[in-house]
Amino acid sequence: MTSSPLATGFGSAEESPGLLLWQVTNRWQAAQRAALKPYGLTHVQFVLLASLTYLQAEDAPVTQRRLADHAATDPMMTSQVLRALEARDLLTRHPHPHDARARALSPTAEGRDLANRAVGAVEACDAAFFAALGPGTAGFAAALRTLRDA
Repeated sequence: MTSSPLATGFGSAEESPGLLLWQVTNRWQAAQRAALKPYGLTHVQFVLLASLTYLQAEDAPVTQRRLADHAATDPMMTSQVLRALEARDLLTRHPHPHDARARALSPTAEGRDLANRAVGAVEACDAAFFAALGPGTAGFAAALRTLRDA
C-alpha cells in the first residue's frame, strides 16, 4: 500500500462523510436545477418563494429576517434573491404594520401559482433522487435534521 501525500485521517475518500455529502449535494443540486429550469427559477429562488408562500398562511407578517431564518439562508443573499423575485412580480414588499424598519413580504398571485406548480416538480425530483434509500429515507431525513439542529 502506498502512502498518500495528503495528511488525512481516512483510509480512503469513500470514508469521509464530508466529501460524500459534498458529492451527493452536487448531484442533488444538478437534479434540482434541471427540475426547476422549466419554471425559470434557481433553487434558492424556489426555496424563498415557496417558503414565503408557506409562511404567508400564518397570521404574522413575513419579514425578510423571518423568511431567511425559516429557509436557513444568508440574509444578504436573501435580500438579493428577493429583489430578483420582486423584479419578476412574484412578490411584493409593503410597510410592516408593527415595525417601521421592516417590510412585510407577500407573494403575488403569480408568485403563489409558480411556487405551487414548481413544488410538484421539486418533490418529484426529490422522490426520484432519494428512491435509492428505499425505506431508509425517513431515517436519512431524521439524520439530516439532527445535523441541521446540532
